[in-house]
Amino acid sequence: MATEGTSRSSSWPRGDTRKKPTAFLLHTLLFMCVAFRVAAALIRVSYHLAAGSVLGVARVLFAAANDRCMRCMNQAALGRSATGTFCGDLPVGAMANSWRVLMQGLASLMFLCARADEYVRPPPSPLVLTPHDKPAAHPQQVHISTVGRNKMRISWVTDDRDAPSVVEYGESQGNYTASATGDHATYKYFLYESGAIHHATIGPLAPSTTYHYRCGKAGDEFTLRTPPASLPVELVVIGDLGQTGWTTSTLSHIGGADYDMLLLPGDLSYADARQPLWDSFGRLVQPLASARPWMVTEGNHEAEALPGAVGFAPFLAYNARWRMPREESGSPSNLYYSFDVAGGAAHVVMLGSYAEFEQGSEQYAWLERDLAGVDRRATPWLLVLLHAPWYNTNQAHQGEGEAMRAAMERLLYEARVDVVFSGHVHAYERFTRVYDNEADGRGPTYITIGDGGNREGLALKFLKDHESAHLSVFREASFGHGRLRIVDETSAVWTWHRNDDEYATVRDEVWLESLASPNLSMPTAHRHDQEF
Repeated sequence: MATEGTSRSSSWPRGDTRKKPTAFLLHTLLFMCVAFRVAAALIRVSYHLAAGSVLGVARVLFAAANDRCMRCMNQAALGRSATGTFCGDLPVGAMANSWRVLMQGLASLMFLCARADEYVRPPPSPLVLTPHDKPAAHPQQVHISTVGRNKMRISWVTDDRDAPSVVEYGESQGNYTASATGDHATYKYFLYESGAIHHATIGPLAPSTTYHYRCGKAGDEFTLRTPPASLPVELVVIGDLGQTGWTTSTLSHIGGADYDMLLLPGDLSYADARQPLWDSFGRLVQPLASARPWMVTEGNHEAEALPGAVGFAPFLAYNARWRMPREESGSPSNLYYSFDVAGGAAHVVMLGSYAEFEQGSEQYAWLERDLAGVDRRATPWLLVLLHAPWYNTNQAHQGEGEAMRAAMERLLYEARVDVVFSGHVHAYERFTRVYDNEADGRGPTYITIGDGGNREGLALKFLKDHESAHLSVFREASFGHGRLRIVDETSAVWTWHRNDDEYATVRDEVWLESLASPNLSMPTAHRHDQEF
């Protein structure tokens, strides 16, 4: 299994040998600090070795050094320094390189210690920061989203704030037969000011058709394919994506097989108020997000709220950068909305775990209206995505989705929702059909898929004696992604693909029958050996 975290290392200032001793001393002190913390942790390591826990060794070693060094890693990868901190201009590159080497060594040690046939869950991976080295008027961070039945929103950023918000497009490469003009805006977050964030809606477009397009009359040409107007359709689902070496692995596996649309139930960039990380994330996902629609909803890491600070509304960057079809679905907020797939054969509802959801709230009223408008005779598949899971046997984030479940679960049950996807917990878990904490053949199948590759690592501990453990069909703490292929009006197949070495290994597979089907039977599962 390869771990790839990239960073730019600083070099010694050329022609200034007087600075070398100072830099070397600081570098040495930093590395000694890390070495001391790791050495102190070796006492705990011996316990884990005695217990035969390779994962325990990795977690202890990583935790010993990660918190103190990650700030330096981030700054080195961005080519920046932290004035007034211990990560100064001179040692930061060398420190980042030492940390990278240490992590690679730990990963290698894990695989040497493990049995040849034993899957070893990876430690967190350093950030992978994607630079932009093209002219200011050239588009970057290009991503697309579906709007209505036959239109597509193109979103991109330019450093040139006067660049035109125009998209030219056509079915032949370099031959643009139509164009659309949109709008752009910027936002400020303390000393950071974004580039121009453009949005333009193109269409009407033919289904299952490849279009070539160019943004802002400058830069590269991009290619997209519109979703089909009927079944079958294939949806990729990933959560808690981030921008690490494991993220790049997940994205590579996704891009290795065809699909029609990607759904992401929150926690995109993990910028957490570091606004340049939004830019880096947009550039990282651009190869996939510019070619197929990415439909997202917010997670807790999108909030970036500053209590008491004037002018910094929650979800400021998220709402500016990832505009979703809330107007088209009658939603008052970009934090929750809905849309149709495959000509209306499937209806997808994106809920907001961090918007008001109690009975009497705007989101609750909107959800009632939206579900009431779904005709299950014409729309046999009904899917819901949200961030904080309503059912969860992992130790992480216990009970955080309970209030929302208590408020809204009845609405989903009465509408016969087929599947509910969530993220937040950095692991994979699939439940049987459930309603009100009991197995119920008319309830949704609940799936947690918060394992896209985030910087915080995996949530390793599942609770065997949890009150919902008997409802949990499969659970595993590994990075990966999922695919829902809706075959026809009655049948769909869900597969979860673990990031196993260089390949996406199918670890869980289940056939689902639409709850709109008159001949409903319980799902049939395959390949789901339990791992705790």
